[in-house]
Amino acid sequence: MHALEPDVLRTRCDERQLRFETTAEIAPLDYALGQEHALAAVEFAASIEREGYNLYAMGEPGAGKYSMIRDALTQRARADATPDDWCYINNFGDPQKPIALALPPGAAQPLRADMEALVATLRSAIPAAFSSEVYRSRLGEIEEQFSRRQEDAFAQIQAEAKRRDMAVLHTPGGFGIAPIKDGEVMGPDEFKTLDQDEQQRIQTKTDALKERLSQALLQAPERLKQKQQQIEELNREIATDAIQAPIDALRERYADCGPVLEYLAHVQTDVLAHLIEFGDHSTPQTNPLGLQQPPSPFFKRYQVNVMVEHEPGAGAPLMFLDNPSYRHLIGRIEHTAQMGTLITDFTQVKPGALHRGNGGYLIVEARKLLLEPYAWYALKRALKAGRIDIESIGELLGLTSTESLEPTPIPLRIKMILIGEPQLYYLLCAHDPEFNDLFKVAAEFEDRIDRTSEHATAYAKFIASIITKQDLLPFDRGSIAEVIEHSARLTEDAYKMALNIRRISDLLTEADHWAREDGASVVSRDHVSKAVEQQIERLSRMRKRLQEAMLRETLLIDTEGTQVGQINGLSVIRAGELDFGQPSRITATVRMGKGEVIDIQREVKLGGSIHSKGVLILSAYLGARYAPEQPLSLLASLVFEQTYALVDGDSASVAELCALLSALAELPIRQALAVTGSVNQLGKVQAIGGVNEKVEAFFDLCESRGLTGDQGALIPRANVKHLMLRHDVVDAAREDRFHLYAIDTVDEAMELLTGCVAGTPDGDGMYPADSVNGRVADRLTKYARQRRTFAAGNETGRS
Repeated sequence: MHALEPDVLRTRCDERQLRFETTAEIAPLDYALGQEHALAAVEFAASIEREGYNLYAMGEPGAGKYSMIRDALTQRARADATPDDWCYINNFGDPQKPIALALPPGAAQPLRADMEALVATLRSAIPAAFSSEVYRSRLGEIEEQFSRRQEDAFAQIQAEAKRRDMAVLHTPGGFGIAPIKDGEVMGPDEFKTLDQDEQQRIQTKTDALKERLSQALLQAPERLKQKQQQIEELNREIATDAIQAPIDALRERYADCGPVLEYLAHVQTDVLAHLIEFGDHSTPQTNPLGLQQPPSPFFKRYQVNVMVEHEPGAGAPLMFLDNPSYRHLIGRIEHTAQMGTLITDFTQVKPGALHRGNGGYLIVEARKLLLEPYAWYALKRALKAGRIDIESIGELLGLTSTESLEPTPIPLRIKMILIGEPQLYYLLCAHDPEFNDLFKVAAEFEDRIDRTSEHATAYAKFIASIITKQDLLPFDRGSIAEVIEHSARLTEDAYKMALNIRRISDLLTEADHWAREDGASVVSRDHVSKAVEQQIERLSRMRKRLQEAMLRETLLIDTEGTQVGQINGLSVIRAGELDFGQPSRITATVRMGKGEVIDIQREVKLGGSIHSKGVLILSAYLGARYAPEQPLSLLASLVFEQTYALVDGDSASVAELCALLSALAELPIRQALAVTGSVNQLGKVQAIGGVNEKVEAFFDLCESRGLTGDQGALIPRANVKHLMLRHDVVDAAREDRFHLYAIDTVDEAMELLTGCVAGTPDGDGMYPADSVNGRVADRLTKYARQRRTFAAGNETGRS
């Protein structure tokens, strides 16, 4: 077999496709590259006005989902109808239940200002009206009329008493009746000297006058009540005259808004019922310490609490909520501490994002929303009910007894957009039965695009867009080619390009930095390469420590010589955003047994389920290929040497199988080669992930020890299209100092590793004796005979 050609190891970007010298010559991309299907879903969700057609936008972090959705919806939001303003006003009949008031766009703030002006006007107009000469005159008439009626009633009694020679006396105990003799009031002693008939006559007259006096006294409260009623009617009349003009002015201004007119009627009624509160407050009141008293809180009842306001003609709101907590989402009711007690009123009802986005679009990150206590529950409740109920978490859970409010719910008409990873979408679909009813539209944002000449040009414009937004230096054609090649590596596919805006933007920003450090006016290929190298270097501490341990032979990895049952496998380790490869020694031992292949990693619970599956496939492969008509009399063990953490994945199954075959055939394996790939039961080699990192890890180790020209790596042929190796690896391959081989079968791998022909079966199913497969088959046949002999001996001994 021949090594892969160097040009296959890294698919270069043909700079001739890029028909410009620098990005300053090309126009930025004016559309979202590769996101046609996702944006069509966004447009569909925005245009359909049906319940439950909210949107979940899924894609990998850094894909630019928010910016693309925002750009896609901006024009639509501007063209949509501007939603109503919303306020909370006092419920004069039940202050614990504030009333939600809808107003035309732009009317909320004017109404609040108008009500503040109205209260200020009334606080001066009402005291002025009651201080007027007209009021005083009419009040005096009522007082005079009352006094006159009182005096007339007593004058009549006194006149009648005088005719009967009696007098009406004022005593500390009230009114009294006494007889008169010779113009003087008769005393008790004198009264006793009268004869019995005279006393009886005087007593009869006294009783009659007392009855008249009692009747007059009983009529006095009624007359007083009539007086108070007349005063109240006068006060109402005077106050009505004082407030009518300013309130009528507001009625005229809001003639087209029925709810406001109804509210003004309630305001007028409440003002007339609380005229005492509108006394003369022109002189600031002070307390006993001489400190000025704060304004009376009474007049807060006439304020307008503006929850949401919109400029007329501004279109629908388009909002992004960065902190989707319960209170930030649905609003809150604040409290004020007063005399050790928490109190509240309708002016302390505060809006949430659902209020501000009502009638438009609200974008929220799904992960943040799900992490906030009760926020997901509150959102679902609001979407299902079609209204916003403001309630604290304490009230929701019944954990508070503090007096609070029950604001009238506000109708909700909103297009909700969740942004998150695909995994979250699938989890919500599987575990939340309400999710699919509320989010019926899914938009899947691509993380890659085909690497074609047409797309390369568009990708250059895509890069130019980022450069323009970030105000970076122009990039020349070579630097753009290097970015395209790096984006292909990010996708682990030489024929794709990454659409991860964040990672590409970071790369461009860092390349611009290194260009400015060099004093360059244009970013070159070298600056992009340096940016890539530095990104890796900043996260390379663990990788360097592992390589140092191999070079110092703390971790035992051979890169020359041969060994039976020992092979270099390759794995990948993730450290943040950096993936790097690591060579691992895999060993295998064999002896006669019952057909078992022991996975030591699994036995000690250091092997994952996928790795264990791969080992079971090896056992099935051995039995089917080499012992189809006899028991597989083998006891083998496999282990990743010097590993102390979980091992998972099946990308080492080719290496493990080759180590087993080497041990069975007693053929040494070249330690200058490393192997990666998975295998199926038929011996076919299958693709794996992280091929570039794995190859580069073994190359780095070999280069550190000195490249001999014999070293290299075996990879599945299906992974050739994924190769985007570093420039130094490609250069070493071009100079025949390092080699890469693509394999389709285990037989090909064994021929490269051992230098011995694999061997094919003849018509009788027999392999050549000196071939790899012939040696393996002979060894297993030998084990089978030994097992039968051993079993027969045991039977004889027992008999």
